[in-house]
This record gives sequence, structure tokens and C-alpha cells, in this order.
Amino acid sequence: MCGFAGVLDLKGLEEIDRRMVERMADAIKHRGPDENGWFGEAGISIAHRRLSIIDVEGGHQPIFNEDSSVVVIFNGELFDFPEQRARLIEKGHTFRTKADTEIIVHLYEEYGEDLFRHLNGQFAFALFDRRHRKLILGRDRVGICPLHWSRQGDHLFFGSEIKSLLASGAVRPETDPRGLDHIFTFFAIGRRRTMFKGVHSLLPGRYLRIQLDQSGRPAEITERQYWDLDFPDMGAEDDPADETALMDEFEATFREAVKVRLRADVPVVGYLSGGIDSAAVMAQATEVTGRSLPSFTIKVPHKSFDETDNAMLAARHIGTKPIVLEAGPQLISQMYPRLVSAADSPVVDTACAALHALAGRVHESGYKVALTGEGSDEALAGYVWFKIDKIMRGLGIGSSQPGATVHRAIRKMLVPSVSFSEMAHADRQLSGIQAQSPVWHLMSGTRHRFFSRDFLDSLDGHTAYDDLELDTERMARWHPLNQSLYVGYKVFLAGLLLNHKGDRVAMANSVETRYPFLDEKLIALMARLHPRWKLRGMRMDKYLLRKVAARSLPHEIALRPKAMFRAPFADSFVGEDASYVGQLLSEESLRKTGYFDAKAVRDFYEHAKLGRTRSTQMFSGMGLAGVISTQLWHHQNFGGGLCDLPYRSFDVDAHPPAQRPEELIS
Repeated sequence: MCGFAGVLDLKGLEEIDRRMVERMADAIKHRGPDENGWFGEAGISIAHRRLSIIDVEGGHQPIFNEDSSVVVIFNGELFDFPEQRARLIEKGHTFRTKADTEIIVHLYEEYGEDLFRHLNGQFAFALFDRRHRKLILGRDRVGICPLHWSRQGDHLFFGSEIKSLLASGAVRPETDPRGLDHIFTFFAIGRRRTMFKGVHSLLPGRYLRIQLDQSGRPAEITERQYWDLDFPDMGAEDDPADETALMDEFEATFREAVKVRLRADVPVVGYLSGGIDSAAVMAQATEVTGRSLPSFTIKVPHKSFDETDNAMLAARHIGTKPIVLEAGPQLISQMYPRLVSAADSPVVDTACAALHALAGRVHESGYKVALTGEGSDEALAGYVWFKIDKIMRGLGIGSSQPGATVHRAIRKMLVPSVSFSEMAHADRQLSGIQAQSPVWHLMSGTRHRFFSRDFLDSLDGHTAYDDLELDTERMARWHPLNQSLYVGYKVFLAGLLLNHKGDRVAMANSVETRYPFLDEKLIALMARLHPRWKLRGMRMDKYLLRKVAARSLPHEIALRPKAMFRAPFADSFVGEDASYVGQLLSEESLRKTGYFDAKAVRDFYEHAKLGRTRSTQMFSGMGLAGVISTQLWHHQNFGGGLCDLPYRSFDVDAHPPAQRPEELIS
């Protein structure tokens, strides 16, 4: 993968300052330390940073079509590019490189804006049709690769990461309070809103279209959707009688998803945890290649979170010897400033810091590409909340109007500070009570606990649920489990797993992560199936995957119950090595930002330092991590002053050497 940044004059006339655009790209040099590239003409300028993986010598960007009338700058991988390339050559197209990027310009020649349905992979790109003066900014189906944009007057700024926009000097940092509310509701920001006012994330499965003209008027920025996850109407799901045939189909589809993600001109490695997902990916990779891949494992030295024994069992069976990274509280607290800088937002899940460090170990070991098991839980109902929801629906709780009342009463008992009207509003925005509703409700309790009264008032009654933009009418036709899976794809996957745990932490270390479970054919297969192939009974999550995995893995691996990868929350920030935390949580610093109730935060922090927090306060611990990381984020982006750590300077004429944007994440 790579990174890019650019500026478009919406009137199509102005010469864009190349130095500014290259400065924007330099802010994300970590995404592409191998090469840089640039394209520009009247009205547009785009700079590229390349992480060389396919056609290492010949894949320099930008890439043009035969007559140079179409140009593309690309971030990502197109996994079926050899087959697509062959088809396009048969149609008469001429290729100059062996890079996957080049198929985009030729697909555009063939299909115009309909090219997206021919793209199989993880991607974000900027394509400029020079003849027709049209810019297309597109993002992959599920949001693996990021793409952000901001309109400033008559100019469109865009880039792979928000820090590239801020580095322009034209997009000034300003907090969006509603973005922070997403963090304290959904654990992350998974939709178009960001932490910065006026800076947007392009939604997965969509593209921006900007058609310039000669009128002198600014062009419109039009967003179009080319893909969305879909499920059959309830009762119309595919429910095969022949389990063996279905297992064969799933295994073949899964194996192909792994096989194409092994395509690279550099070595590929894998992450290996104690769960079924990464073990299944690594086992398939071994069968495809005939050899075991190098692997990397995290050890969290805490009896409740340590999965190392299970990971080693899988490793012995697969034939790999993992490099093990120990991620204790000291490492997590040390990594958090880099993590927050990489994410361009607060991060509440401390496990993300461990994954940041793991990607760093991959890079230090000389590798650029890693396979991971993310995405399985979204397709196959792997999280515990799906089981809890099934039990509650079996008891009639949540599945009818009286059941919804009981469900809200239970949630009210758990978090009294959230009103019944708030719960009812959230349920309407989600097309009813979803499996995630109790979890998000518990997290929402931390916003009532820690947000200051002034900050809550600044939200003016707006809730994070108001930004979801879900097609609730279509969702209402689906099985309840499929509704919840859809919500997981739309919010949890794109916001937390692919942002804070995926692209940002990997690419901050110049490592590309690939996701076989997010293959479009595998997603389509699982979507069409009856829910019983995903969640069987009350206990067997990921049923079909486990049945298939048992063909090649020991049963103690294939049938092991799901355990979420976690690290301690509050405990990660109370050691002597986390001195910056005390500075960020001082009464002075908390009052400077104004986001949080200083007394509530200080009281909980002091209890955590004394070891007086209870296991039942897990969500409060996540809330404290959210407070700390929000303070960190503010310090890094708004001129420092909260602790002794470095911060970014957006003065384009004077970047102090220790405060240059790219050095915060080096």
C-alpha cells in the first residue's frame, strides 16, 4: 500500500503550489518510504508516496493510459490484476508496467465510472480524466484503505490520512465535538465524520466525482455509492441441506481469498493469535504455498488476556515459529502517543497499541506485507454480543414492542445516566435493537461520566447515532442477526478494526496488512447463507468456518471458544513510565481542553493508580483510555501545552525539527 495527497481547484484554473502538495505527501511518508511521485497541471496537483510491493522496479506512480489522457495515483492492492490484465490486453489495451495499479486506467477506458464493479481488492485512488477534466476519488467496498477530504473555499484537499490535509496549512485544525462523541459511543469513528471539523472520511463503497467545466463556477462535489452489503429477505436465505457441499464451497472460496493475497514481489508474513481466524488463514497459506509463512504473535502478560499458549499450539501444527512480542503496560503506555498520532484521533482500545508495536516488529524484521484474520467475526457472528442477543430474543426480550421495553429497562439498570428517550432514539437509528446495542449503551455511560457539562451542551442534543445513515427500511426485511452483522460492518469494522487496529497502525510502520475474510466473494457467500451457518445454537459462533478449519487444524484450535484480543485498559496508564498521563490528566490540562469533567476523571484515575478499579468497571477503564488519548490528540494537534511530549506545528514556514508532523509517528 501507499499514500497520496492532492489539491483540486474547483474552478479548474489555478496552478496549485507543488511544494505544498509534496509537503502534504511528506507528512505521510511512513505510508510510502520507497519512492515519491507527482502529477500536476492547471487546476490539480497530486503527490504520491510508494511502498513498493508489486512490480518493485517498474511500478512508479503516477500511471497513465496509452495516450496519457487518464492518470491515476493509487493506494492499495488489486488482487486479481493478472487475470484483469490478460482480459484487458485481449481487448487491445497496451501495458507499460507489471503493476496492479495500471489496470485502473484501462478499466476506466472500458467502463468509465462503472470500473468499480471490476475492482477486487483494498484500495483508495485519485483518477483524473484529463480530456474531460473530471476527478474521481474512490474507496474500496469495506473501507480497508482510508481516504479523507475537505473543502476549503473553492479548493478540495484530499489525502490518505488527515495529517496530510493539515500539513497543507490551508486546512486548519478545529475540534468536531460530534466526532469525539462517536469515540465515546462506538469506540471509534466509522462513518464520514472525523475528529476535525470540516474534514470528512469518504465512506466505504463510495466515490467522489468532480466534473470541472469552463464556466468559471466552482464544480460540485458529488458522492456516489457503487456497492453495499446486502442480505436476503428473512426466510429467503440460502440454507443448503448438503453440509459437506457447502463446506467444500466455503473452503474453496476461502482458499482462493488467501491465495490471491499472497501475490507480491516481496515476502509475505502472517499475524498469529490464539484464535481460529488467524490460524485458519495461516493454515490455508501453508497449503497454498507448500511452506509455512513467517509469523508474529503478541503476548499480553496478564492471565486474563494471554493467548500465547493457544497461538503456540497453532504454530506447531502449522509449522511456523512465531516471533513473539511481549506487550505489557509499559509498552502500551509508551506506544500510545505514536498510536494516537497514527490514528489522527483518540483510541480507546489499548490492544491497538500492541498491534502498532507488532507492526513495528514486522518492519524491523525486514517485511512489508502481513496477512491477518480480521473480518471473520463480522461475517460469521463471532462476538459475544451476538450470542447474548440470541438468548435475549429467545426470551422475547427486544424482539417485540413489550420486549423492547424490557430490553431498555435492563440497559437503564446497567447505566442509569442514559435516559429512556436516548435509548429509544438510538434504537430507531439502528432499525431496532441490535446485538451491539447493550455494548454501545455501556460505552455511552462513559460520556455521561466523563464529559463536562459544557461539552455535553455543545452537542446540542445531537447523538452519534444520528450520523449512521443506515438504510433502516431495507434492514427491516432481514433476519435480526443479519441486521446486526450489517451494523458491525458499517460501524465497528470500518471504525475500529480497519482504522485503529488495521491500516493506521500497520502503515505507520510501513507495513501493509491484507484481510482474506474481507474478500468480496467470501463476504457475498456468507451474506446469502441462513444465520444458522454463522451462529449455531447458543454457543457455536463461526460455525461454518470452524467446521472447515477442523479439516486441517486440531479440534482444540478449530473449536476453541472466541476470545477477543484485549489488553488492560486503565492499568496500562498507571505505571511510573507513563508520566505524561499525569500531566494530561492534571486539573490544569483538563480545564484547558474543556472536554471532560476534571473531578470525575481525576477521581477515577486516582482509584486506578491505587488498584481499586473492579473488573465490572471495564467500560469506565475504556473511558479513561479515551480521556487520556483525547488529551493526547489535542496536545498533538493544537499547539502542545498539556504535557512534555512533541506536538505538530502547522506553520508551513517554520517546522521546528523535533516537531515536524512526520516525526511524531516515526
